[in-house]
Amino acid sequence: MIQQLTQYIDPHFLAMLFAAIAAGATVLTLAMPYLASDTLGKRMKAVALEREKIRQRERERLAANVSKVSLRQSPRAFMKTVVENFNLKKWLGQEQAQRMLMQAGYRGNAPYVTYLFFRMIMPVTMFCAALFYVFVMLKLAQPATIKIALSIGAAYFGVLSPNFFLKNRIQRRQTSIKRAFPDALDLLLICVESGMSVEAAFRKVSEEIGAQSIALAEELTLTTAELSYLPDRRQAYENLSQRVGLEGVKSVCIALQQAERYGTPLGTTMRVLSQENRDMRMSEAEKKAAALPPKLTVPMILFFLPVLFIVILGPAAIRVMALH
Repeated sequence: MIQQLTQYIDPHFLAMLFAAIAAGATVLTLAMPYLASDTLGKRMKAVALEREKIRQRERERLAANVSKVSLRQSPRAFMKTVVENFNLKKWLGQEQAQRMLMQAGYRGNAPYVTYLFFRMIMPVTMFCAALFYVFVMLKLAQPATIKIALSIGAAYFGVLSPNFFLKNRIQRRQTSIKRAFPDALDLLLICVESGMSVEAAFRKVSEEIGAQSIALAEELTLTTAELSYLPDRRQAYENLSQRVGLEGVKSVCIALQQAERYGTPLGTTMRVLSQENRDMRMSEAEKKAAALPPKLTVPMILFFLPVLFIVILGPAAIRVMALH
């Protein structure tokens, strides 16, 4: 047993083991780019297939002369029944919730019905689950009032959980839009200065910016459609600023509204706004870089320093063990 242990702590054996691990990690690192899946390519292919299905469905509709087919997603039947029976739109309906759903990328009546359904179901589910866990599974040696209070706290968390989910989704979506928006402004400026109309410029930018931000491409495509059918074009810009909820996008929408109203040139304004958005993106990156050293303090103490001590004191410990 001692001989096997000595063999495992032999410096040559440890050197060969670490070299093998390093070689395996190197091969894995080099192979990762080839093993990564093309998420954007899959989504674009899915969009193309869905577009072809919609075209086929429209051809069948025109051939059969049936009523118009709605492309909006319908809510599930049982969710809609629960919402209507309990009149949740009156008790839980909020304009802020509808705005948050739009900013999270959920449009139409189905996401709103789903949100109201989970606003009612989550507190009840969390309360019942907490009661079962506290009284049956955990069996705490505490009074019943404390257990019920814990269950009420879980129910309160269930009330807030749909909003937490929406805020997380909004943050990720806004981050994606914020990173790609300066490049979209540059493309929009090039299109406008080349003589294209605003609708054509938005359509072209939405096609090109999809590789960087699918969310921004969706918003620009929707704005292009609104510019085509809304009676007031300024309302389309206002809707874009409300759906995104970013200060940079709001500034651009205000500039577009002023250009639409007073006929001011867009070239200089778009160039200045593009530079401001780039400066904002750079300042946020600098803030994150400045906040990195304090965040790395605890991981360095927990992970780096013990490894460093092992590397420094390991050979001496091995020699001491070999002498004994």
